[in-house]
Amino acid sequence: MMLKRKSDSVDYAKLNEGLRLGVNILKIVFILAIVMLVFICSKLIGDWKILPFLGRILAVISPFFIGIGIAWLFDPFVTYLNKKGVSRILGTIFVYVIFLSFIYLLIRLMVPSITNQLNDLAKSVPDFINYLKDNIDRFFDNLNTMGDYNFTDIKIGIYDSINNLSKSLTVDLPTMIMNLITSIISGGVNLLIGLLIGLYMLFDFNNVKKHLYSLIPNKYQKDTISLLESLNNNLKSYVQGTLLIMFILFVFQSIALGIAGLEAPMVFGLFCAVTNVIPYIGPYIGGAPAVIVGLSISPMTGLFVLIAVVLAQTLESYFLQPVVMGKTMKLHPVTIMLGLLIFGHFFGIIGMILATPVISILKTIFQFFNQKYSIMERITDN
Repeated sequence: MMLKRKSDSVDYAKLNEGLRLGVNILKIVFILAIVMLVFICSKLIGDWKILPFLGRILAVISPFFIGIGIAWLFDPFVTYLNKKGVSRILGTIFVYVIFLSFIYLLIRLMVPSITNQLNDLAKSVPDFINYLKDNIDRFFDNLNTMGDYNFTDIKIGIYDSINNLSKSLTVDLPTMIMNLITSIISGGVNLLIGLLIGLYMLFDFNNVKKHLYSLIPNKYQKDTISLLESLNNNLKSYVQGTLLIMFILFVFQSIALGIAGLEAPMVFGLFCAVTNVIPYIGPYIGGAPAVIVGLSISPMTGLFVLIAVVLAQTLESYFLQPVVMGKTMKLHPVTIMLGLLIFGHFFGIIGMILATPVISILKTIFQFFNQKYSIMERITDN
């Protein structure tokens, strides 16, 4: 009897080991199935051209999303005024007047200056090309003195590329300007309609939210509202912090680049502030053109511009991010980099800008369901 029990225990151990192996195999198959599903979906999206179609639909209904975004951003200010005894309608009108006044002053101050700076930048392009050619000549002359190989053909090829680039810029510039003007007009109309939609939403934003919540089935209403509130707090902190950091960086970069002697400092300052939204690689994308143009003026100007860019990024990394943003996103750097690669591949620069908040949303959703259903505990237990 004792031998039989020992034999049974060995069989049970083997059985448990086999079950664990089967569970691990199922996990691997499940992961491979997800990867295959993602691949098939991306293939179908590419072949059926779903993304361009969705892009056109989103472009048509974009004023509605603009209105929701404006109402969502301004609701805390209107709610604060409402708690102080100001009616919701008057508070909304007051916030809108302040916002539109700020936009008007910004346009009055920036547009003429940026237009003049763009003209100055366009006039400096021939000097930059000549400077580039002089340095290429000097570089290849040094190479020719170092050996017997003749680098003349390579130098001519580089010259041809530079000339073709300058010609294409000259030919395509009118078309680019017309497309830019058309985009600005179209965007202005969408923004105006979005502002009107946001105005009406802000008048009764609480009831709008209640109406949207009422569409959720009662069984899931409590959990869904809790999840949406968590997402709302994270996104609101991220958007408000990002806008504040962009504004501070724009002012700092414009002043620093102007002191460094760079032409069109506000243009490059704005570009640096916008690209800074992209984590890790954004500062390099924004700072590289400024440094290159600075070097075309003189090596000393290029050095000063580089110092200005480094100072701005030091300010952003060690002061603005910890103080303004805190640890809102709470994402690992590897996760952010993977998100940048994936979103950048499918959606370009816009995708890279949206990668971090979208990943944060997905993480918040996963944490919510993990806390509610203990998903990770069940997986590890198995």
